[in-house]
Amino acid sequence: MFTSIKEYQQQLLTGRTTCVTAVNNYLQKIDTKKHLNAFTEIFAEEALEKAALLDAARTEGAKMGRLHGVVIAIKDVICYKNHRVTAASKILEGFTSVYNATAIQKLLDEEAIIIGNCNCDEFAMGSTNENSAYGNVLNALDESKVPGGSSGGSAVAVQAGMCMISLGSDTGGSVRQPADFCGIVGLKPTYGRISRYGLIAYASSFDQIGIFGNSVEDVAIALKVISGADDYDSTAITQPLTVKENSIDFKNNGAADRKYRIAYFNEALQHPSLDQEISTSIFSTIQELKNAGHTVEAVDFDLLEYIVPAYYVLTTAEASSNLNRFDGVRFGHRTKEAVEDLTDFYKRSRSEGFGKEVQRRILLGTFVLSAGYFDAYFTKAQQVRRMLADRTTAIFNNYDAIILPTAPTTAFTIGEKSDDPIAMYLADIYTVFANLTGLPAISIPIYKHGNGMPFGLQVLTNKMDEVTLLQLSAMLLQQFKSV
Repeated sequence: MFTSIKEYQQQLLTGRTTCVTAVNNYLQKIDTKKHLNAFTEIFAEEALEKAALLDAARTEGAKMGRLHGVVIAIKDVICYKNHRVTAASKILEGFTSVYNATAIQKLLDEEAIIIGNCNCDEFAMGSTNENSAYGNVLNALDESKVPGGSSGGSAVAVQAGMCMISLGSDTGGSVRQPADFCGIVGLKPTYGRISRYGLIAYASSFDQIGIFGNSVEDVAIALKVISGADDYDSTAITQPLTVKENSIDFKNNGAADRKYRIAYFNEALQHPSLDQEISTSIFSTIQELKNAGHTVEAVDFDLLEYIVPAYYVLTTAEASSNLNRFDGVRFGHRTKEAVEDLTDFYKRSRSEGFGKEVQRRILLGTFVLSAGYFDAYFTKAQQVRRMLADRTTAIFNNYDAIILPTAPTTAFTIGEKSDDPIAMYLADIYTVFANLTGLPAISIPIYKHGNGMPFGLQVLTNKMDEVTLLQLSAMLLQQFKSV
């Protein structure tokens, strides 16, 4: 397999490999690792045809696209024209997309090869990839463990060498947490950096397409391709991403000789839910950064306990609204049972089509939006979100970045939290902050736990400052990676 996108494309240029060879290698790995259940569908024939066309064009001297021949997997919530998209739900079983998501179109325009759809938690609701109509995804490092969620299939596809990079979606940590559990890089850009057009909505003011890769450099290459303004998405950022070719030195510590000002939250690193070894490892990294001349300081953050409740009130409210369209009338699953009236038809179709976790979140969202509880829950949660945004602005007046754990523990054992949804929700304590505030955030695989599983460090920077995020992450990986 290939160590990086640049190395692979250099091999293509010098004739040491071909796109067809690369696709065949990945298809063979997918077949060998199919028990991990990372994919819901493989586009084998189509991928090989595209690879052959690219090889022929390159041989004839055609200019190579920025992702020429790069083999990519996509989460089964991102629309790819004339391909099924199901959100890992029975309610969309057999549904075929009639258009390309903007991110997909940009990949295709730069000559990427899409090899398949990846399994995920149903409608991106979950932290373990156990809430899928297609069954669990297994962690390739320990098959008794979950890969994280909701983008577990996309993470395992990269982790197990079944593609070069993959796309997921991140509403509350659904790229960063599985990246942490699987020992790879997972990026959630600034909200709006990548168009959401063609991404099946969970919570529209939180959702963001994210990227998995084996290196910060590969993730940066993909981000530059798929980011940008979009007439189909009014929330897409219009300013271009200014990651210049040489603005990040991926071989020599990110940005030469730059000394960063970094904040961390004592309340986060000393939280009772945080595994002691994870806390100790991050404090050790903080000391090493100080020794290297960086400024790393604790910042008081007394809002930590409000983050998860505010997140789940707001996201379930938006989910209740967004998932209203899946009614069995226009598309998707339709009950075959005899019904009394239209209301009964809706009840049966949705009860049969939606899994238990999706039903739980729809009901919770409907409750917090109801007349008697709107002000007590939804309005209060929006006030917390405003406070978080204001506090974040103040922090970035003095610091370049914030570092946090990505998750409070390493990968859970399959079934460990299935009977306790509250415990599952609370495990999102470190990731939902970036979604509530719209910040770019990344999980980088620096550490290895005594139990043998990897875990990462989460880095956040100010809105629209992915350049600093990528520079700092590259430096941290080069200097502190222990696995």
